Amino acid sequence: MRQSPTSGERLESIDISIAPVRTSTRDASAPLNAAAEDSAGFGSEGVGARDSSASNSGARPITRRSTRSTVEMSTHNYVRYEELASHTADLGSGGFQGEGADSQSLRGPPWCRGIARLVRWCGGGKRTDSRLIRLNAKRPTDRRYCRNVINNQKFSLLTFFPKVLYEQFKFFFNLYFLIVAVSQFFPPLKVGFLFTYIAPLAFVLAITIIKEAHDDFKRMLSDRKLNGEMYDRLLGDGRTERVPSSKIRVGDLIRIHTNQRVPADCVLVRTTEHSGTVFLRTDQLDGETDWKLRVAVPSCQKLATDADLQRIAATLYAGAPSKAIYEFVGEMTTTAGQAGGAGSGGAAGTAPGHGGVAPPTTEPLGLENTMWCNTVLASGMAIGVVVFTGNETRCMMNASATPTKVSGLDLQINFLAKFLFCLTVTLSALMVLIPPDHSPSPLLKLLAFFRFILLFSSIVPISLRVSLEMAKVTYALHMFRDSEMKGAIVRSSSISEELGGIEYLLTDKTGTLTRNEMVFRKLHLGSHCLTAASLEEVRGLLREAYRSEAAGAPLSPLAHQTRSALLAIALCHNVSPVEGGDSFQGASPDELALVSFAAATGLKLVRRDLQHVVLQRAHDDVEMVWDVLQEFPFTSETKRMGIMLRERETGQMTFLVKGADTVMAEKVARSYWLEEEVGNLAREGLRTLVVARRPLTEAAYRQFETELQAARLAKTAAGREQAVRECVDRLEVDMDLLCLTAVEDLLQNAVQQTLEKLRNANVKTWMLTGDKLETAMVIAQNASLVPRGGAFYPVVAKSPVEALQKLRGYPQGVLHAPCLLVDGNSLELCLQHHQVLFLEVACAAPAVICCRCSPTQKGQIVRLIRTHTGKCTAAIGDGGNDIPMIREAHVGIGIEGKEGKQASMAADFSLTEFSHLQRLVLWHGRNSYLRSALLAQFVIHRGLIIAIIQAVFSSLFFFASIAVYNGYLTVGYATIFTTGPVFSLVLDEDISAENALKYPELYRELQKRRHLSLKTFLIWTWKAIYQGGVIMLGAIYLFDRRLVHVVGITFTALILTELIMVAVEVKRWHTIMIASEVVTLAVYAGSIFALSSPTMLGTSTFDLPFMLSVEFLWKVAAITAVSCVPVWVGKVFSQRLSPEKASKIR
Repeated sequence: MRQSPTSGERLESIDISIAPVRTSTRDASAPLNAAAEDSAGFGSEGVGARDSSASNSGARPITRRSTRSTVEMSTHNYVRYEELASHTADLGSGGFQGEGADSQSLRGPPWCRGIARLVRWCGGGKRTDSRLIRLNAKRPTDRRYCRNVINNQKFSLLTFFPKVLYEQFKFFFNLYFLIVAVSQFFPPLKVGFLFTYIAPLAFVLAITIIKEAHDDFKRMLSDRKLNGEMYDRLLGDGRTERVPSSKIRVGDLIRIHTNQRVPADCVLVRTTEHSGTVFLRTDQLDGETDWKLRVAVPSCQKLATDADLQRIAATLYAGAPSKAIYEFVGEMTTTAGQAGGAGSGGAAGTAPGHGGVAPPTTEPLGLENTMWCNTVLASGMAIGVVVFTGNETRCMMNASATPTKVSGLDLQINFLAKFLFCLTVTLSALMVLIPPDHSPSPLLKLLAFFRFILLFSSIVPISLRVSLEMAKVTYALHMFRDSEMKGAIVRSSSISEELGGIEYLLTDKTGTLTRNEMVFRKLHLGSHCLTAASLEEVRGLLREAYRSEAAGAPLSPLAHQTRSALLAIALCHNVSPVEGGDSFQGASPDELALVSFAAATGLKLVRRDLQHVVLQRAHDDVEMVWDVLQEFPFTSETKRMGIMLRERETGQMTFLVKGADTVMAEKVARSYWLEEEVGNLAREGLRTLVVARRPLTEAAYRQFETELQAARLAKTAAGREQAVRECVDRLEVDMDLLCLTAVEDLLQNAVQQTLEKLRNANVKTWMLTGDKLETAMVIAQNASLVPRGGAFYPVVAKSPVEALQKLRGYPQGVLHAPCLLVDGNSLELCLQHHQVLFLEVACAAPAVICCRCSPTQKGQIVRLIRTHTGKCTAAIGDGGNDIPMIREAHVGIGIEGKEGKQASMAADFSLTEFSHLQRLVLWHGRNSYLRSALLAQFVIHRGLIIAIIQAVFSSLFFFASIAVYNGYLTVGYATIFTTGPVFSLVLDEDISAENALKYPELYRELQKRRHLSLKTFLIWTWKAIYQGGVIMLGAIYLFDRRLVHVVGITFTALILTELIMVAVEVKRWHTIMIASEVVTLAVYAGSIFALSSPTMLGTSTFDLPFMLSVEFLWKVAAITAVSCVPVWVGKVFSQRLSPEKASKIR
């Protein structure tokens, strides 16, 4: 036998087959030599050699990429902890060398190790190395790993105010007003009341800070609840302690109970289920509500009690942390005499001639042995070894940071604010440069320039931020109180306007479009079709078959066919009964529906494990037992599953196969009805499976078993898979067609109508699902994502070249283009090698379906659509796996359903039903965008018009930087005199809710974003220039006495102009609108008396006798008419010449 390499040797590759459970008889000194070689600097992964003579039946190749080398493993695996400690003490080594380069960094004085950790922390690098875990050791690992803490908060106590203030002042709008407000603390620049500039900015910041603090506080409570969940931790001395999830560490043995969340990434080592298997609910990880089967480590499952598990000496190797939720590479090595034994606490035997060191047994670990964090144990009790915690778990590595979203309308306003600032600077410069130069000092000119900027600061109105923030809150209240959207929650009101311009909708399938409730519909036997409604007939046929067989009487053809078909669907599956009840658990809802139907007809599944299937007949309570000989699970490549059974009573062997019709049509004997009935059922929107059978003789099975065993000894994984498939294919020839099953996946309420309306609204829908390709196709047709009879264009490729050919072959630009259908592997190839072409093809398709999407891929697709098209995107889902795309989209929508509230909590908007989406987008989205666009432009107009009045006044009075209106009038104009009517525009409706949903085509106008654009901004700017000039020039022309009369005339005309302009823009009057107009006018009339009294405010703003005279009234009426009538006439002509589509319906 070849010995382990010495420290002077270096092995570059390993390809030696070993058995899944093997025994090595290596020297006790070999591990120490290997450890010395590792410490000599031969790489952090370690290099070593496996026993070349250890191959036997079931051997598999071990490559350097897929497993941990023996050099690292041997430092602990081949000796007990105490023995290894004594050996290393004799050699003067620093302890276990299992972590390679990592353990190197842990040696040396404590201060040196501390500096190394500090350097790594400052560098921001993450340790993503593989790890070696020692079970039941005082120190399971050679270094500390990240804490098992879930943290979804955006801020900490230290970063809250800096981050919030940065997010606010990174926008030019807020930064500008901060500078303006600070300038008022300098007397030479003071032009009004300090409150006028400070209060609006403080209000906006206070609202934002309170909202962010409230949202983050709710996230903290949610995280604290998850981190505080209690679990049983098994200690090496036989004790058990209760610990919170946050205290769990790598290497801990954790006991998990039924319906309890898995707190970290674990390897399943033991379960209370006799079959050694458990089921997991993985909906919060991959979005699939199908239960996943997981298998305990065989050597640990064979232990007599849990206490034995706490005494064994074993090491577990786990590959580096990864985002891949469908991959895992590991090994578990147990000292001989421990694996499968009673766990006596020492080695049961020793290897002669090897210094009393017991040889180990090593078992490979794969995905089937794992329990990822945030999955839920659906059956039994499980004990797992924690391998990854905190940010290194699969769910956290696939998660993305909570982003701060900003609506497109806010970005447009921020751009317009910069434009308005440039206008302010230009106007101020003209006011300083136009007057003739009487040699004032440059300092005085500069001071005058800054004073003019402050006088014209209303051009960039800070009240716009206040108005928009209050409007967003109003929209949220409307959504919350909508009786047609019960349960709707707005978690991020700052992006309500984005709902009015969505062009791409990315949706999950399971739990979003469907209820994930499979219902049996039909069982087609060729000559007969049995339905769920004919249940009594089916029971009668089954009873007739068994009673006739017991009496030796001949069976009727229909009874024989019915029994054969029901037996097949009751046996060919991966479903297990739930103890103490009549329900079942399984990985496929299709299989659950079929097994439930078989039980309802009289063939009830009472036990199912890896070795046996037991059925009970309802009419006589007789149990029938079948031994499981071989099982071939369903894969996306084979599209079928098979099982070989031996009936214990008769000894008859049967090979049952169930799969997709596209594959099974070639496996069964020629049938005259299969293709036609499959088409008929598909047109009904049902999911079909073909069930076939082949009887086996003892000789045929023995020959097949031999061939299968040889196929499983292939040296490579790909070669082994191909060999096994070819072996099974040789048996799947001319099989007996038993039946065709049909089940229906129930859709959410009104899904078809919702998707159809969104399609008419020019919203392109993409379905991103973790489910199989065939399932996605059926749901797409059932949900009207693809029209009935519509074509699919599948992109299924195994290489970049093949993916390129598929993408180039898509028929772009045709009238009825097919739906683009992409599977998970092909999607990865497209995103890596042909990203631009893929997006061009996908954006040209009427609909896109991406199958087998990981959470990271979902988020990546949304991000690419945003960057490639620049269009507004929305993502909707109900599971934790949908969170990445919900966060990446402009608008994230979560649905509260069977998969919990994780997606709902992370979303911007939360709904209880998918059908509510049409009202949220077509009605509330429409109103939010149109109202905010009009409100923003009206507030800008309000600030511009008073600035134009100021500019005209200053230019007529020697370009003096003196305010035409004092602080009281300025504050009143921006608040009580105009705020009510202007803000009441958030209640305006251009069409009714019924018409918005009846004519979704109207939504297309909103996608063009023309209601707030540079064109509309310039129109409103021209209105302000015209009206401001008319008001001031008209007052000057009609003025003949005092300046106070000019102030009274112009300010009153200004208020009336604003009120009339509101009335002109209103499309549908609301009671509050009318009340705000009347109340505002009354308040202004009453304030005239207060502003005319020097005793009340300390100064007289108005001349009361003049304000009550007829002269004042006709002058104000004339100026107001000249200001408003032309604008109103222009609006009427514009609507007549180019009417909006909504006005036609109105």
